[in-house]
Amino acid sequence: VGSSPVLTCPPKTNATMVTWKVKPKVGGHCTLGYRADQNKTDRTNCSESINWKFRPDQDHTLEIRQVEIAHEGDYICELVKAEGNFHKTYQLTVLAPPRLTVSCDDHGVPVCQAAAGKPPAQISWVLESTSTPREEAHDNGTVTVLSKFTARSTNRTNMTCILSHPAGNQSKSIAC
Repeated sequence: VGSSPVLTCPPKTNATMVTWKVKPKVGGHCTLGYRADQNKTDRTNCSESINWKFRPDQDHTLEIRQVEIAHEGDYICELVKAEGNFHKTYQLTVLAPPRLTVSCDDHGVPVCQAAAGKPPAQISWVLESTSTPREEAHDNGTVTVLSKFTARSTNRTNMTCILSHPAGNQSKSIAC
């Protein structure tokens, strides 16, 4: 989320037409097209964040500015040449790094929360815990994971929560 990925089309010269077909998992399709014989571009239903990276007569690269979860889906580049049609397909998966917080509940039990991650984060504790993480799905496709430290221990001076996620791992400690 927030980065600006670029997707390249096969570097074929003498293309007569290039079309990017965007098929998001959610929402409507969009297309960007370029016809060399007329040096003309066309866009249908594409947001301003999806556009050619450079001039399409020189480079067929697509850029997605400030990528969001809604951009997730298939991106297909089709090149038309005298020799035939060429296709390149990308399956874009968007990761949202969760926000990690550690706190103490009303009973002095350490609580670890990984908020709004995609995919859901994995939470563990440095000392073994019998905790079963609870997940809450959000409308935007992210998930918040909550874990309470539940091991029976009389010495809970400093507990460390470990978050594992494809967008990066983190850890935080707390004394309750």
